[in-house]
Formats: sequence, C-alpha cells, structure tokens
Amino acid sequence: MPNPDDNSRRHHHHQHHHSDTEIIGLGRDGDKSSYSGPLSGPLNRKGSGGGKKSARVSLPTDISTTAADAASSGDDYVEITLDVRGDSMAVHSVKAAGGGELQDPELTLLARGLERKSSFARNASLKIRQVSQEIKRLASFTLRPPPQRRLDRSKSAAAQALKGLKFISNTDGGAGWAGVEKRFDELTSTTNGLLPRSLFCECIGMNKESKEFALELFDTLARKRNISGDLITKVQLKDFWDQIADQSFDSRLQTFFDMVDKDANGQITEDEVREIISLSASANRLSNIQQQADEYARLIMEELDPNERGYIMIENLEMLLLQGLAQPLGRAGESRNLSKMLSEKLKPTQDHVLKRWYRDFQYFLLDNWQRVWVMALWIAVMVALFACKYLQYKKRAVFGVMGHCVCVAKGAAETLKLNMALILLPVCRNTITWLRNKTRLGVVVPFDDNLNFHKVIAMAIAVGVAIHGISHLTCDFPRLLNSSPKKYEPMKPFFGNHPTSYWYFVKGWEGVTGIVMVVLMAIAFTLASPLLRRNKVNIPKPLNKLAGFNAFWYSHHLFIIVYTLLIVHGVKLYLTHEWYKQTTWMYLAVPITLYAGERLIRACRSSIKAVKILKVAVYPGNVLSLHMSKPQGFKYKSGQYVFVNCAAVSPFEWHPFSITSAPMDDYISVHIRTLGDWTRQLKVVFSEVCQRPPTGKSGLLGADCLQGENNPNLPKVLIDGPYGAPTQDYKDYDVVLLVGLGIGATPMISVVKDIVNNIKAMEEEEKALEEGGNNHLSDSLMPKRKMGSGSVRQNFRTTRAYFYWVTREQGWFDWFKGVMNEVADMDHTGVIEMHNYCTSVYEEGDARSTLIAMLQSINLAKNGVDIVSGTKVKSHFAKPDWRNVYKRIALNHPDSRVGVFYCGAPKPVTELKQLASYFSHKTSTKFEFHKENF
Repeated sequence: MPNPDDNSRRHHHHQHHHSDTEIIGLGRDGDKSSYSGPLSGPLNRKGSGGGKKSARVSLPTDISTTAADAASSGDDYVEITLDVRGDSMAVHSVKAAGGGELQDPELTLLARGLERKSSFARNASLKIRQVSQEIKRLASFTLRPPPQRRLDRSKSAAAQALKGLKFISNTDGGAGWAGVEKRFDELTSTTNGLLPRSLFCECIGMNKESKEFALELFDTLARKRNISGDLITKVQLKDFWDQIADQSFDSRLQTFFDMVDKDANGQITEDEVREIISLSASANRLSNIQQQADEYARLIMEELDPNERGYIMIENLEMLLLQGLAQPLGRAGESRNLSKMLSEKLKPTQDHVLKRWYRDFQYFLLDNWQRVWVMALWIAVMVALFACKYLQYKKRAVFGVMGHCVCVAKGAAETLKLNMALILLPVCRNTITWLRNKTRLGVVVPFDDNLNFHKVIAMAIAVGVAIHGISHLTCDFPRLLNSSPKKYEPMKPFFGNHPTSYWYFVKGWEGVTGIVMVVLMAIAFTLASPLLRRNKVNIPKPLNKLAGFNAFWYSHHLFIIVYTLLIVHGVKLYLTHEWYKQTTWMYLAVPITLYAGERLIRACRSSIKAVKILKVAVYPGNVLSLHMSKPQGFKYKSGQYVFVNCAAVSPFEWHPFSITSAPMDDYISVHIRTLGDWTRQLKVVFSEVCQRPPTGKSGLLGADCLQGENNPNLPKVLIDGPYGAPTQDYKDYDVVLLVGLGIGATPMISVVKDIVNNIKAMEEEEKALEEGGNNHLSDSLMPKRKMGSGSVRQNFRTTRAYFYWVTREQGWFDWFKGVMNEVADMDHTGVIEMHNYCTSVYEEGDARSTLIAMLQSINLAKNGVDIVSGTKVKSHFAKPDWRNVYKRIALNHPDSRVGVFYCGAPKPVTELKQLASYFSHKTSTKFEFHKENF
C-alpha cells in the first residue's frame, strides 16, 4: 500500500495541480502487469497548467530497495512521482513503496533521463505508458553491474571540483547578461530581432576558436526546448543564458551530458564521446588530441563502461568529473593553517599616504641598491664634468662673445666623451663574463643589467648631442657672425678673420664631422627601436628591408665610422689646439682597445674551436635544434649562451642563443626559433640538406648521418663563447624558481638537465663511497675531479627547483619532451617540481576544457603520459597564478633565499618582479629576481 504521507501529499497537489496516479505492477518474473486505464480529469485538457503523476512498479528482488526498506514496505514496488507542466515532464521523486529513498542508482538515473521535453499532443496516459515500458525494460535486466557509490561531495577535493564545468568565464550571470543583451541588439539590428545560430558564439562572448563548441551548445539548448530552426529571439536567448550561467553543478552537469547525448536517450555512446572530444580539442587548439579522438574515446569507454554495455550514464560522468577534476591537496592541506596565517599577513594595510610612500621608497632602495649606486655614480660624474667644463669656459675670452652658450656646449661635449667611452663597456661580453665568473664584483655590480645600461647611456648620448649641437648652431655661431669687429678681435686666433656667412662654420672639419655623426647615430638609434628591430611595423616594399634584426645589426656597425669621425672632430677643435688638452682620444683609448680585442678573440676562437653538426631537428613552432660536438677545452655553466655564425646565411652575422645542453653532456645544443630574417634563412639552409623524418615523427633527424666529410654540403657552423647570463648563478641558491615563456625556457632546460646530471653523479658518488673507493665513478664525474673542486655534493647547493614552462601551443612541448621524461624518471628524491602550462587551453573548470581534463586524468593514471604535453609531466591549463606560486614557495621554504630566474617576453616581468619584492618584505622568505629578455 502506498505511504499515507505520500497519499496526503498527492491529494494536496491534486487540489492545485490536478494530480492523478497510475499503478503499474511487475511480478517478480517481470512478465505481468496491471494498468488502471486512461487518466481522467483536467490533465487531458488542452492548456492544463500542469500536474503531478505517480507511477508505481514492482521490481525483481535483486534490483529493488534495500533489505530494510523491503522489510518495512512488505512489497516490491517503487513509486515515481512526476511533475507534468505544459509540454514537459520532470521526475519529482523516486521512492520505495514503503516511503524509503530508493538506493538503486541506475533506476534513479533512468528517471532523471525522463526529464526531457516532449509533445503532449496525445493524452498524458500515453506518456505514463512510455515510463512504464522503460521501467519494465530496466527491470528485465537480471545481470547488472553492482551500483556505483555516489561520490561524497562533502570532501574538500570534490567540493573544489564542483566549482568546475563552467560554460562562461564570468560566473555572474546577471552582470554578464547585460553584455550579451548589448551584443544581441548589435548582431540582430538587420535580422528583425532574431539571432542566427551562426552568431550565437559571438553573442555569448566566446572566441572564434570555440565556435563549433558554441554551436553544439546552441543545438543542445534548442533541442531541450523543442526549438526548430536556426533563429532565436531575445527571450529564448535569455532562457539559454540562464541555463548556461546556472551555478548549480547538477544543472551544469546535465547541460554537458545533454551536449554529448545527442539522441537524448540518456546514454552516451562511443561515437558521441568521440565527437565531443573533437569539439573540445578544436576549441582548445589541441590538434594532436583531435587527431587521436578515436583512441581517446575508446579510453573513456574502457574506463566508464567496463562491462561493455556500449554506453555510459550520467552518474559515470559525474563520478569521473568529481574525481578527475578534483585537485590533490597534497602537503598543502597539512599547511592550511600556515596558509591562512600568511594570507592574513599579506592583506594590505590602510596606512597614511606619507608613511606608505616612505615604506615603498625603502623597499625600492632595498631591492635596487646595486642599480641605484651605479646610476648615482654615473650621474654624479657627468654633473661634475659638465660643471668643471662650464666654469673653465666661463673664465675664457670666448665667453665675452658667445656667453653661456659656449659653456653649455662644452659641458655637454665633455659628458659625450664619457658616454661614448662607457657605451662600449656593457657589450664587452668576454670581460663581463670573466668578471662575473672570476671575481666577487657581481655582489655589488648588476651585470645582469648590462644591456639596459647600454640603452640608458645611448639616451644620454642623444640628449648630449642635442644640447651640444643646438648650442653651437643656434647660439654660438650666430653670435660670432653678429659680433662687432672689436668684440671679435680676441677670436681671430681660433676662427681666423671675421666670417661673413653661416656656411663658414658648417664646411669646416668640425661642422662636417659633427653633422655626419649626428646623421649616422640617428639612423642607428631609429633602427634599434623595438618596433623596427622586432619587425612589428608594416613597411611597404622595398623599405621593409629597413625593419628587422638585420637592419639593426648592420646599422649598429656604423659606429666604426662614428668613432673615427669623433676622434677627428676632437682633434680639429676651434678653441683647443694643444694636444694634451684634446681629451677625446684619452676617453676612448681603453674602451675601443678592449672592444677591438674582444672582436679579435671571437674571430680567432671561433675558427680554432670548430664544431661538427651531430643532429638537426625541426619542431612545431618553427624551432630549429642543433646538436654540435663540444670543442676541446670548451667549459660553460648552465644558463650561459653562445654566439652562432653560419657562413651559408651570412659570413658576418653572429647571433646569441642560450645553451640547452648541460655542462656534463658530451655535446652542445641550441634551440633556435625562426623569428627573423637570419633564423628563417638558417632553417631553410638546414632543411634543404637534412632528410625528412618518418611519418608521425617530429623533427628533421637525418643530419646525424650527414656530418663531417661524408656530407660536404652540410652548412658550416661557428660558435663563440660561452658568455655569462643571469641564470648561471642558480647554484648560489638553495631554492630556485625557474620561469620560461615559450622559447625562453632554453636556459632553464640547461639548468634542469644540470640538476638531473648532478643527481646522477651524487648517486654514483655515494655508491662508490659505499663500495670503498672512487673506482666506480663514471666518466661524467671526472672533469670535476680533475678541476680539484671536491665532491659533487659539496659543489651542488640546490636542494629544490620549481620549473614553470608556459607555452602557447601544444606542439611546443616537443622541443624538450626528452628532458621532461628524463626528469620524471631520474628525480626520485623530488628535487625538481615541474609545471607545464598550455595557454591555448581554457582554464581548469571551463566546460570547453572539462573533457580534456578528464582524458588527462584517465591517461595519466592508466598510461603515465600527459595527453597535452605528451610527457610524463602533467600539464596545467591557461596561465599560472603567480601570486599563488610565490605564496606556496614562501610557505614551503621559510627563512630561505629563493633565486627567481625568468627568460622570455618582457610582459610578465613587472608582475614577477613586484611579487618577488612583495613576498620578500611580507614574509621571511627572500626572493631575488633575475631576468633575461629577448
């Protein structure tokens, strides 16, 4: 007998919604049923406001309620209460006849599957018959897999996953609707207020890569509402948007399930899984996954359909989502209290504005004291030279004719001499590398900023040239021309007879050399600007040759002419004839000699240290990898770089590239991305010589058998170096944070490989010591032994490394796939923590990346390979949250010095540097930031 409470509830609804009941009885054999006849009353009337119906079925004992419920109910019936409104039907509840909750998940899911729109042209009893038949079909199964337990959503990991599966990035649907409505009005201005299906993606704010995904979402929402055709109104779009923006996980799950379940039968087949994988891969620009959609569809079916029924249900999808998307808490859970305390400490305080400025100024000095004292010294020297020369000429006779103008011109000239000498020093790379490696000057001198200082000096030169030239051309020379014969008389020893035209001053040595220098420097300055040097300006042919690295490189070599003219200009001075007072050559002698010696060393060293090409590979993203033999005596540190020359491209051009091999490797490797004229031509030259790879393999790998005398056509490559770079100092820190953007990962890869090699060496060293000697040490340790630098453990300080590699495309992971796998295999002690980020994939929790995350979780667990990177290292989606990265390191390493090393595009530098300063002052962990830009 039905539960009295249920009867009273149904009676109550009958009064308001005209509820009726249909009883369907199934014997234990499932072959007999009773039917009460057609339903009567208002339910069968057109325009009925809706109602609630209840169907009761008897099930076999093996799939009925629990023993306790069966004992209390005394029969084998279950009761399904349906809400019927208009042309829709929804399951209100599924209970045992005795009133207890039904424990059979498969039957519950079937009931959920019945919540889909349908036409009520026929009477409601037909619909109830369909329910009956479906339930009887379900009950006919005698051998079924045991019901899967529902995942406990109260667990913190599952609770975190419940935040996922979002169809829009902004979760505030109300605020988001205003933007959607505005775009709707713009897009439908010519379509009479009807939005075409093709514009749905743009209207809801998805980008063009997600168009196919958005169209599938449109079809799903329209199918659920029995909307036919490709046009919708604003009211229908608002209905769509409300479902998309619904924050209920069950609602989002159902929407996603409906996207996959195209035939709306409550079951997902392998073909439907394959299609949604292809859509998700396309939206996230994951071409490799798109090509392997068949394989990954089979993988999901194997995981969720072990009994090979040929379909999966919504509960399977829910379980996989909550388990696969839940982020493991790991040790972070153990330090939750510490994290909370740190968060409280990091909250901004409301201080007085003056106090805040004073504190910020203190922080600035603490973070930049090296730069501050160098800049202060440089500016002080310039001011002293200017003042000295100004006062000197104020006491001379020429002051009576030319006045303060000549003093200003000569003061600016003196600073120009200094800066024209200093500007060469930051580009004396051999000297800087020697000072960095062999002295302790790096503690007080910011060698990492050598190129920035070079640019600052160049700007000071531009200012000095302007002051010097304007003072002479617009003030001194006109004063001389317009002076009276009496005033001019003291000037005759310097300028000769009284000039009658302005041309007199211009045509002399001083005028010609000065004007030519200004023109040449203007050309070099202009072509060195970032917009032209990086070829970011569209210039029509043939003027487009003025943009790019080649134009920058050749124009910079005009300095040879400029320095020659500068010396001539300094000798042919109007007002100074004594050689010992002509100080231009004195300023320039040492820097020019030093720079010329460096260029001579490069020419000799590169020709002596010849290299052979061992392997050539071309990877996705237009990256050329060269593996070369290591010259005799070539020693370098991880993070350093070399200059590369290829005569087949240009006999004069040398370009710097970070070394990607480790010091213990028996070869040198560089990875070169084709971004400019020279690199593009280098790739063409090697591609013409090397053999194509077998189908399905990345890279041009035929060069390893085309080396040396066997292939005279192989381009000759020269290298010069190594040269110092910021990343080489990573061994000064116990903990390092390595950040590489795109091809900027190259110096970090060398560091990671070096750490792995040192781990190997320490393991071998410990093994040898255990066996009672050093006879078992491998050859890789011999160089360290010969250098007399002690044991590997004594020389290797780094105990923890965090490597973050951020890429824009999936194929870029192929560049260093081997290194990633080697780290995963060799780093048993967890020294290196690797994080790969693919920014083309939507953030974790976005519906467009949900299936990718599910596949990733399954494949990692089953095969140990990440489907995005193709390595054993799990990939993350979108961009890293750098604040959380710093916060986690500060929690894990209190009272430590952390070296932060960045290489890549300039954009993230400001954020990374500010966070390093912020956490250094707010926590006991001190972050020291170093960067390389390209």
